[in-house]
Amino acid sequence: MPARVVDWGLFGLLGAALLTGLGTLLVGRPEGRWLFILHSGLGIAILPFLFWKLRRVFPRLMRPSRWDGAVAFSLMTTFLVAFTVGTGLVWALWLEPAGWPSGMNLHAYFALALAAVFWVHVLTRAKPLRVQDLRGRRWVLRALGAGLLAGLSWEAQEGISRWLNLPGSRRRFTGSREAGRFTGNAFPVTNWMLDRPAPLPLEQWKLHVHGAVRRPMTLSYAQIRELPQEETIAVLDCTGGWYTEQRWRGIRVGWLLDQAGVRPEARFVRFLSVTGYRWSLPLEEARRALLATHVGDEPLIHEHGAPMRLVAPGRRGFQWVKWVVEVEVLSAPDPGQWIAIFLSGLRSGSS
Repeated sequence: MPARVVDWGLFGLLGAALLTGLGTLLVGRPEGRWLFILHSGLGIAILPFLFWKLRRVFPRLMRPSRWDGAVAFSLMTTFLVAFTVGTGLVWALWLEPAGWPSGMNLHAYFALALAAVFWVHVLTRAKPLRVQDLRGRRWVLRALGAGLLAGLSWEAQEGISRWLNLPGSRRRFTGSREAGRFTGNAFPVTNWMLDRPAPLPLEQWKLHVHGAVRRPMTLSYAQIRELPQEETIAVLDCTGGWYTEQRWRGIRVGWLLDQAGVRPEARFVRFLSVTGYRWSLPLEEARRALLATHVGDEPLIHEHGAPMRLVAPGRRGFQWVKWVVEVEVLSAPDPGQWIAIFLSGLRSGSS
């Protein structure tokens, strides 16, 4: 395998694996399963290219006197690839470790570290592809073989997992393990980044509905309890590696928007937490979402977002905004939410 083809092949596969891995964090519906399969296949396809890379640098590794910065980066990259793929396989088959950081968390952390190290390696040592590197059919056949290996290995891993009834055979298509079903508040508590607000007193909490609406509204918790209540069954799938199916009760966002009178220019609905965390949904999707005050027959506890949290079926858990205090109707997307979610928790207080 030509050296530069191997290097750029690794670069492409690692980049594609990173992008698809990040993409899976946004997928919560079964029709997006293909992205998880593609991500797994890319991870397996990296292994033959890593073997070809190590075979080439192995003579230098055996002679410490010839070690330089490039060798150090190669070794670091090799270990990070091994840990990234290894933690991914352990999680897929055994769902271990299950606590925090879970196997899925570890897989993501190693992947991000790998991306950083590999980028430095590429920027300092990369050599452009030449025409002569791409001549011949042997490298093409080997690359196709790596792709075939990835596909067969994924199928084999899934089949073996089911045949041996391993814990991984019972995971959701996202890779998440089950952590309770119709258990009320008895499901795992996770907090995003720095989000650690003090409990919100019900008599002081207010929900503000504003933006591209004709009749802005401010509602107390007592008023919310008097409004028409709806129930929905939805799966909360956390990117930390677990999911739970629950029956949620609260106010349908669409009903709330109808009362406020949505203006013609409205396109998105933003949900803002007391911590500054925010996320927005397209208008029609937001109408189907729920602002929940109860899970099962129990009022939400503070750790799960009381007095009110967003329930957005088909979205991943980090998009289910907790401790909601504002619903704002927007006429354009909100790209700033990607910054806000990493800065949330830095402000204190409640509305």
